[in-house]
Amino acid sequence: MQERTKATSTPKTDALASLGVAAAAQAIRKGEISSESYASALLQRAREHVDLNAFITIDENALLEAARKADKAIASGATAPLLGVPVAIKDSYLTEGIRSTIGLSTLDRFVPEHDSDAVQAIKDGGGIVFGKNNLVEMSFGLTGHNETYGQAKNPHNVDYVSGGSSGGGGVSVAARIVPAALGGDTIGSIRVPASFCGVVGFKPTTGRWPRSGVAPISHTLDTTGVFARSVDDCILIDRVVTRDETPDANGHSDLKGVTLAYAPHQYLEMVASEVAARFNETLRQLRDAGANVVEVDLGQDFSSRALSATWNIFFRETRAAVEKFIRQNNVPTTFDDIFDGLKPGLKNAWAHLVLSNGPGYISDEVYNTALSDERREIERRYAQAFRGTGAEALILPTTPVPAPMIGQEDKILLGGQEMNQLVIANNTIPASAAGLPGISLPMGLSNKGLPIGLELEGPFGRDRALLYIARRVEAVLGTLPAPI
Repeated sequence: MQERTKATSTPKTDALASLGVAAAAQAIRKGEISSESYASALLQRAREHVDLNAFITIDENALLEAARKADKAIASGATAPLLGVPVAIKDSYLTEGIRSTIGLSTLDRFVPEHDSDAVQAIKDGGGIVFGKNNLVEMSFGLTGHNETYGQAKNPHNVDYVSGGSSGGGGVSVAARIVPAALGGDTIGSIRVPASFCGVVGFKPTTGRWPRSGVAPISHTLDTTGVFARSVDDCILIDRVVTRDETPDANGHSDLKGVTLAYAPHQYLEMVASEVAARFNETLRQLRDAGANVVEVDLGQDFSSRALSATWNIFFRETRAAVEKFIRQNNVPTTFDDIFDGLKPGLKNAWAHLVLSNGPGYISDEVYNTALSDERREIERRYAQAFRGTGAEALILPTTPVPAPMIGQEDKILLGGQEMNQLVIANNTIPASAAGLPGISLPMGLSNKGLPIGLELEGPFGRDRALLYIARRVEAVLGTLPAPI
């Protein structure tokens, strides 16, 4: 989208932009609003907040034409769960007729001839593509910085990072530019921005959502998922993308009889004091609401095992995954061209860990041990914790700190030590290693007014059950108001 004179929102625009996915779909279906008026209101928000760098591309003409087609379809009696609702798409997803850069300057003019499977599912459900969200190059990073397309900025305070790699998605949903955005999560790239921006971010069980046509990092760890402003909207998108229209059979609205587990030795010993305080207050709120909250210990070496296994898999699988993606999707580049065009810090990391001649390249033995031993042990510990406590979800702070200030991402103070940005994913990594579903909800604000996230993790494959529990937790904690 081209930068233009900053627009001014009107009360009507703000009212339309405040609608979530389900509310907008219902209003469009009932004829209370048109898809075109809704899309126009969201475009006005996008123009007003162009400084947030939430998007790389918005094709306004294509968006409005798609909205007009949706309105005609509704007038003709058509129905679909997302009919006429715009959804933003991370720019790692291929989108037919809309450029797909993967965050790289070398692909600045690449326009795919087909959609990724998840985007096609959104379209089949009646949804329309609003635009392509900003992201970290090749989805390698946790803060939302992109050398070419700029830093995605936190709408609660633009001096702070958005989180990454799917930073633009979290920003655009929090800023009420779109009601939902598709993202990707390999070690936390949906849950981290959701936590930092104060929205809901859902990572399904690995492999449950389609991944074809999405630029990869690791075939073992990669997961597509979604940002929204409520759990109900995540449930709706989940139904559409998985094409599973099973009715919502969960009629409970409170937490009475629900068992939730938390693991303080694994998730609370290395977090900022205000994050720990907010989490402990959340435990009190959940208990007061009737939940049975129990403590569990996942083992002294749980976190170190999870980190070791995940990073060894992550870096070892990157080159083969990227080369396969290029080949299968006729992407007009090569792995070497991508490597040559990376920003310096990322290029150095790839040279060290991704290239087979790099000094840190993961050997076959280390990689196979990570897959067959360490990862399976993490899976076993999780399964034992759920089985032993009867818990329906494990709860933890999504990130150990609120969003750091832009420029201070590698100076994060924890336990009296200065750490780099990789520590941001310490709490999200274990569920990625085990392939478990996870969802981040806002649980409050820091002393500086920045969101703090609560993650719920569920047993493998129990995504819908986790979403239903998250909805009941959300009813206790509430959601955050629009930051801007």
